[in-house]
Amino acid sequence: MMVNCCGLLTANKEPVPLKSVGVELEVRDHVATVVSTLNYENKEDKPLEAVFVFPLPGDAAVCHFSATIGQTQIVAEVKEKQEAREEYDDALSSGQQAFLLEESEQSPDIFSLSVGSLPPGESASIRLEYVTELAVQADDGLRFCLPAVLNPRYQPQGSGGSEGASVQVTSVPASLVPYSLSFSARVSSPRPVSKVESNCSLDPLQYLNPEQTQATVKLAAGHKFDRDVELLIYYKDAHQPTAVVEAGQASAKPGTLMGDPVVMLSLYPEFPQAVMSSVASCGEFVFLLDRSGSMDCPMDRSKRRETRIGSARDTLLLLLKSLPMGCYFNIYSFGSSFQHIFPKSVEYSQKTMEEALKTVEEMGADLGGTEILNPLKHIYSQPCIPNQPRQLFVFTDGEVGNTKEVISLVKKNSGSHRCFSFGIGEGASSALINGLAKEGGGHAQFITGTDRMQPKVMQSLRFALQPAVVDISVTWDLPKGVSVTVLSPPITALFQGQRSLIYAQLTGESSKAAEGCVTVKYSLAGHPSQNQLHFSLKPAEDTGLTVHRLAARTLIRSLEMEERERRGEQDKGVKKKVVEVSVQSGMSSVFTAFIAVNKGDGKAVQGPLVRRNVPTPRLMMMACSMQRMLCFDPDSLNAALSTSRAAAEPACKSKLKSGGSTAGLFSNLRKKLGALKNPHQMPPEPQDLLSSCNEDCTEPKQTPRDPLLQLVSLQKASGCWVLDPALAAALGKTRKKVEKRKPSSVNQEVWATILALIWLHGFKVDAQDEWQLLAMKAVSWLRAQNASCVTECVEAGNVLLGCNVKKDVLGL
Repeated sequence: MMVNCCGLLTANKEPVPLKSVGVELEVRDHVATVVSTLNYENKEDKPLEAVFVFPLPGDAAVCHFSATIGQTQIVAEVKEKQEAREEYDDALSSGQQAFLLEESEQSPDIFSLSVGSLPPGESASIRLEYVTELAVQADDGLRFCLPAVLNPRYQPQGSGGSEGASVQVTSVPASLVPYSLSFSARVSSPRPVSKVESNCSLDPLQYLNPEQTQATVKLAAGHKFDRDVELLIYYKDAHQPTAVVEAGQASAKPGTLMGDPVVMLSLYPEFPQAVMSSVASCGEFVFLLDRSGSMDCPMDRSKRRETRIGSARDTLLLLLKSLPMGCYFNIYSFGSSFQHIFPKSVEYSQKTMEEALKTVEEMGADLGGTEILNPLKHIYSQPCIPNQPRQLFVFTDGEVGNTKEVISLVKKNSGSHRCFSFGIGEGASSALINGLAKEGGGHAQFITGTDRMQPKVMQSLRFALQPAVVDISVTWDLPKGVSVTVLSPPITALFQGQRSLIYAQLTGESSKAAEGCVTVKYSLAGHPSQNQLHFSLKPAEDTGLTVHRLAARTLIRSLEMEERERRGEQDKGVKKKVVEVSVQSGMSSVFTAFIAVNKGDGKAVQGPLVRRNVPTPRLMMMACSMQRMLCFDPDSLNAALSTSRAAAEPACKSKLKSGGSTAGLFSNLRKKLGALKNPHQMPPEPQDLLSSCNEDCTEPKQTPRDPLLQLVSLQKASGCWVLDPALAAALGKTRKKVEKRKPSSVNQEVWATILALIWLHGFKVDAQDEWQLLAMKAVSWLRAQNASCVTECVEAGNVLLGCNVKKDVLGL
C-alpha cells in the first residue's frame, strides 16, 4: 500500500488548504464536550478536494458536523455509510460542494474528513462536536487528551485492510504543519476545582465563582500543534458516587432512546479495609512487551536518552522484583514476530527471575512491525494454571492497525484473565489501550512526555494483586410505573477507588419528588458485599443531550462489538440496530457517516477536481522521519531499513558496548532525509544508509543507572538482600564500613535487608509507589527470620546511612 504524499504541496508550492484549528472544551464533572472548528481556504485556480485524516479520543463519539461556506451553513445528517458515500460522489460529479466525515473501520479513534469541490478562492469552516468521558488516572486526576499525533498504524501481513481513514495517513514534520491551534477549556463540577495541569504551557487558571467550582483555562500564546495536548483536571473529594438524570428530547418519540429520560451513574465502590490490606500471594503474571522499531523513540523530546524500550526494561525489573513468591510468570515480546522467555509460565524463584532479567536486559526495539494478535493468541492457547488467576500486562506505543480485531480477541478470552494496558509515548491509540483494559476487566494507563512509567505500572500491579471481585450484579429499585433498560454492558471488574459507569434508559411516568436506588452486589475474597446509591428522578438542568449522547455511544459500541463477534453469520439485525441508533441519536458509528451537500444556487463548480491529502503532524523520530520524508511504500522502507541495519551492525559491532542500540548509529540519516526536497525522490540505497551509519559509528556514552534501580536489581526473589560490595556501593558506602557497623549477633542477610529498607525510606520516599510492593516482600522475609535484634539493627543502620527512620515506619 503506497502512502499518498502528493498533497504535501499544492501545484503552486503553497501549503495545503487547512489553515487553522480552534478547539473549545467544556468539562462538566467527568464528561467532556469538545467543539473543533477547522478552517479551509482554496488558494488554487481549480476546485479542490481536501482529505484530512485525524485522531480523536478512542471513547469519543461525534454528535454534530456542519460546514459554513461564505454565509451559508450546511448541517450534516447521519446516514448509512454506503448511502452517504454515494451521495458524496454524486454531489461531486454534479459540481456541488460536499463534505463527508467517516470513522475508520479498523480503529474507532481515527476519522477521515473529505472536503469536496471547494471553488477557487473560497473558504470553508467545518464545525465538529464530540462527547467523551474522562478517565481517572493513578493520582485521581481526570485525563483529557486532544490528539495531535497520529502515528502510522501498522497493518499486519495478510490483514488486507479496507479503504478508509485508517490507510490514508499522510504525515509531515511538526515544524512544517501549516495550520495553527487555539484551545480553551471551561471546567465545572459540584466539587471545587483544585488544579489543572498540562504537558503544554497554560495561562493561569481563572476561577469564575467564589466556590471555585467553575474555572477556565487556555493554552499559552505561541503553542505549536506538534504534540498531543493533555489536560489533567483535579477536583477536591473526587471519589463521590453521583447520578445525573437527563430529560429526553422534546421532539423525539417517547419510548425511544432519545425520547425517554436517561440516567448516568458514576460508582466508586469502597472495599473493606481488612481485605484491601492483604496482597495476593498467587497468580500467573504474563508480560507482553512491544519491541517494534518505534519503541526506540524517546519518551520525551527534551530527554532523548530515555527511550520507550529503555523505560519498559526498567519497569520490568521493578515488576519482577515485586512479584510474590509462589506465583507464576512469563514474558513475551513482539514486533513482526513474537518471542517468549519460557515455553510456558514458570514458578517464580531466584533462578527463573535471574534468567528472565538477563533476557530483558538484552531486549531492544528490533522486531519490526507491531503485530500483537499472534502473541495474544499464543498466550490464550496456554492452559490456565489451577488456583493461579491469569493477569496480562500489555506495554505498547499502540501503532496497531487492526485495533478492533485485537480487542475482540481480548473480550472473547476475558473470562480467563484480567488485562492491564499501558500506552507509551505520544500517539498511542487510546482506542486500543482503553479497549484492552475495558474488555479485559483491567485498568488502562497512559505514559507520555516526562511521565515515569514505573509509578503507574506499579499501581496496576497493586490492582492485579487485589482479590478479584466476582459475582457482580446490579439491581434497580424504581417507583411503580417506571421501568429501566440498561444500555451499558455488564460490569466485569471493580477496583478500589476506580469509577464504574452505568447508562440506563428510564421509561414511564413518576412524580418529580420520586427517588430511585441502585444496588451493586459482589463477592470479594469470599465475603459478600454491596454498595448502594440513591438518586432523584428529577432531571438535571442545563445538561443539553450530553448524557443521551454518551449513552447512545455506549450502546453503539456494545452493538458493534456484538456484530464483530457474529461476523460471517447471516443475522443482519445487529448492524441494522447500530444504524438505527446512530441515525436516531445523530452519533457516529462504524456503519454510518456524516454527509453534508451544499445545493446552494444550483450552479455547478467549474473545472477539474484536484485531490489533496492534508498532513497530520507527527513527532520527529528516526524511523518515522524516513517514511514521512521519503513518501514511498512503508513496507519497502522497513525492508530498506532492515537491510541497512543488517549490513551496518557487523561493521559497528566492535564499537558498541553490550546492550547498546544500533538506533543511535542512524542520526546522520536524518540530515540526508531532511535534504530531500522532492516528495517523489526515491530513498537512498542500503549502501548509502550504511555510509550514514558508519559516519556516526562512535561508542555511545554509558548513562549511569538510576540509584533506586541499582538497589532494586540486587534484591533476591525471596525479598532479602545479600551483604556484598555491590550492595555497599548502591548504598554509597564501602563494604568495610557496612560490615563494621553490623551488630555482631545478626546475620548478614538480615543486616543487608534492613539497610536497604532504611535507604529506601530515607532517600527515596518520594518514589514509594515504585518500591512499596518489593519492600513489603522484604518485611515479610524479615519477619519469617524471627531476628531478635531488629531495633539494634535499625539504630545502627540509621547511623551508618545518616538517616532517622523509625522501626515502625519500616513495618517492623
